[in-house]
Amino acid sequence: MAATGLSIHIGLNNVDPKKYDGWDGELIACENDANDMANLANQAGFKHTTILTADATVENINKELRKAAKKLVSGDILLFTYSGHGGQVPDINGPEDEPDRLDETMCFFDREYIDDELHKEFEGFAEGVRILAFLDSCHSGSGIKVREILTPEAMQEQFQTTDPNMIETTSKLMPLKKQAELYKRDKKLYDKIQHDLDARDRREVGATALLISACLDNQLAGDGLINGQFTAALLKVWNAGDFAGGYKAFHREILKEMPANQSPNLFVTGSPNARYLRQKPFTI
Repeated sequence: MAATGLSIHIGLNNVDPKKYDGWDGELIACENDANDMANLANQAGFKHTTILTADATVENINKELRKAAKKLVSGDILLFTYSGHGGQVPDINGPEDEPDRLDETMCFFDREYIDDELHKEFEGFAEGVRILAFLDSCHSGSGIKVREILTPEAMQEQFQTTDPNMIETTSKLMPLKKQAELYKRDKKLYDKIQHDLDARDRREVGATALLISACLDNQLAGDGLINGQFTAALLKVWNAGDFAGGYKAFHREILKEMPANQSPNLFVTGSPNARYLRQKPFTI
């Protein structure tokens, strides 16, 4: 029996300013990223769902993840992609979970979505399911420091500006001041979410989840005029399916296309599956 491939593609060019204390998080290329990844998935044989900007709420995204979890069985694959702002909140269910004592977030339309929440949804997938996630967002608690070490040439290449004060506008980093303000405002909500979830190192995922993110936790991810820098590099390396090699090679080739101050990260969690890592990317 042939395996099934389902994919979910999320792209937000802005968030709801009513939920983010007046900040709309305007970006340029995130909806393009989602649509282009959906097109890639369609060509690879996935049945895809695309969720853009105002529809990209926590409720809608969890609903799609749970629908997929009910459908997929051992040997099937989920492709999950996100393009938008990233932030961080203090980690209260570590420290083993997050050595830096910070949990990364994705900025969905109505609120930040903690990485522990995504991990919890992945727990709902059957043993033997392959999960492939690409996150094109910033995960940086030291974003202000990053901009201080960039040369004007590096800033222009990655963020289309030579003004350090504009980097938060042209990158996918939720401004650090806004992160702090919103956490102070919504502390009870985010602390409760983490309290209700066990630390990841005390939970088991039967599926195999492979994540390739746009940058390291202490780096910024660049937006772009057509695609985000990470998604653009991914699409270039994939080359409409001409890429040959497994996921580790795919990650290495994407890394070669990126500026030195934005290094995509590869991370695997869940049940070991060496055969999966050797497969050509997007194989159903």
